[in-house]
Amino acid sequence: SKAFHVAIVGGGLCGLLCAVYLARSGIKVDVFESAAHLLNVPTASGTNALRALDEMGLKDAIVSHADGSSPSVKPVHLRIRKEGYINSFTALYQLRAEDETLGIHRAACLEALAELLDPAAIHFNKRCTYISQGNSSRPVIHFKDGTSFETDVVIGADGIKSAVRQAISGETARLGAKFTKTVAYRALFQFDDIRRVSMQTDLSCDPHCFVGMDKHIITIPIRGSKILNVVIFYTDHSLPDSMEIPPNEWVTPASRNEVLAKFSDCGPDVQKLLSLIETCNKWCIHAVDPPLDSFVKGRVALAGDSAHGMCPHLGSGFGQGIEDALILCRLLTHSAIDLFNVQKALLVYDRICRPRANMVLTRSAWAGEVYESLPHKADDNAKFEALRNSLAVLWEPVWRHDLQKHLAIAMDMLGTLDSAG
Repeated sequence: SKAFHVAIVGGGLCGLLCAVYLARSGIKVDVFESAAHLLNVPTASGTNALRALDEMGLKDAIVSHADGSSPSVKPVHLRIRKEGYINSFTALYQLRAEDETLGIHRAACLEALAELLDPAAIHFNKRCTYISQGNSSRPVIHFKDGTSFETDVVIGADGIKSAVRQAISGETARLGAKFTKTVAYRALFQFDDIRRVSMQTDLSCDPHCFVGMDKHIITIPIRGSKILNVVIFYTDHSLPDSMEIPPNEWVTPASRNEVLAKFSDCGPDVQKLLSLIETCNKWCIHAVDPPLDSFVKGRVALAGDSAHGMCPHLGSGFGQGIEDALILCRLLTHSAIDLFNVQKALLVYDRICRPRANMVLTRSAWAGEVYESLPHKADDNAKFEALRNSLAVLWEPVWRHDLQKHLAIAMDMLGTLDSAG
């Protein structure tokens, strides 16, 4: 066991992954979650995410809670219009034999991980307001209820609205998160209802992306193709760059009529799909902007969305958070790391994870631009070909990542720092 204590702010996926791995390795862990219970949002796992979960020894636990879904090689279908709207097949992002993906509800992931933790290690209704690092090198977490908690290491996994981020960047106005001018309407549909409206496109097996002008739609079958997870994006470029959304309005209820009005120029399949909306939520998409110069300060480290909250256009925020958790936990549990040199592990984590995470953050924003760059003229073949070429390489640097090599570099760097004293 290690003679230091880790406190994790945030009981989401990244936070619980770190907690389970560290606890299994003999490190005392406490998790502080602001909500009254673990939250519930659909998600999808890309091939790099599953490889990282496997490396952490947690893939099987997650898959066992996937309600009939199992990792599989599923191509991503990308559709655009040339005549009509979004009816013409354009591109197929074909995965390799080793590229498994998994559509799973986030609640299932959280349940799987929570079962592996001592319930006494998870503390609910504990909203972090700030972190102090005074004369002592030990950071202190301060909570909204007036209490505080002193520890040896803090991992900030408290999401895009991270309070821990202030301890790293000093940003106070918007906590470093910027509105991207894009909103996403999220809905879940039963496949029985989808079959009833007789769509031409079969959405039951593979992920699909419908590409348009300033709008696009992502569909992912989950729960053994019983449920379709649908995310409907709309971007308003007329909004000012400085526009800020009050934090309590980042997620609000939305009506079917609101969505249909924004997609009134769409073709039959899109209209049929959107007609199934009964209730949905509108999410104002925010991203860390500009990307952080550091994920670490003293004995405080950021991981997941708190470090690199990104647009969801590559579906890679979850996967990047898992990579963070894997590398950070491997470094903290390394035999050479103890209470007196734990900051070396955090320093290596920052040097290894930040450049890649910020690349994925930037690329995710670019992917959204690609999805919504449908040429205005149906006969603009050059722009259609450019769109097709961009779609064909979207996930290359994200999914074609040598995780083992990345881990080896981290361990070598740690050894170099250790020998340098």
